[in-house]
Amino acid sequence: MATAPAEKRPPAKHVSLVVNGRAVELEIGSQPHQISPSHTLAHTLRETLGLTGTKVTCDNGACGTCTVLMDGAAILSCMTLTVECHGRSIISIEGLADGKTGKLDPLQQSFIDHTAFQCGFCTPGMIMSAKSLLLENPSPVEDEVKEALSGNFCRCISHYQVLRAVMAVAGKEA
Repeated sequence: MATAPAEKRPPAKHVSLVVNGRAVELEIGSQPHQISPSHTLAHTLRETLGLTGTKVTCDNGACGTCTVLMDGAAILSCMTLTVECHGRSIISIEGLADGKTGKLDPLQQSFIDHTAFQCGFCTPGMIMSAKSLLLENPSPVEDEVKEALSGNFCRCISHYQVLRAVMAVAGKEA
């Protein structure tokens, strides 16, 4: 039995997404003002939109530094093509603070209060991984926090401060 030929669709010319609450439309192409179909979301956030809080370290999904939220779930933006994000909502570290007042998200403030960073390079990815967990489960137990952060790698600090910061936001001091 023969299968029907795949329906041919013209290539998409734009990617529409919401980044940190702001609608963004990006033209796909090879001109300087366009994004390439091969651009990762991390590249687009940093280089096209100027949101440099999202960091790229390993560029192959092993460190968690590039973690952002897509529709509330943590994703590795270095492993996600921007064209795959059409119609989705993306939140980067810059999108956590209150846009009107500038007040930090409670998780960001807890990282400060518990000194859960040193150089700070990997901190945005850790915060975004923890935020995804807390959105799904506002009252996790310690092992759930450890599991949620298991994909984030830091060379500078002990993860004990990070664990304490997340547990404090969950209302369960570690």
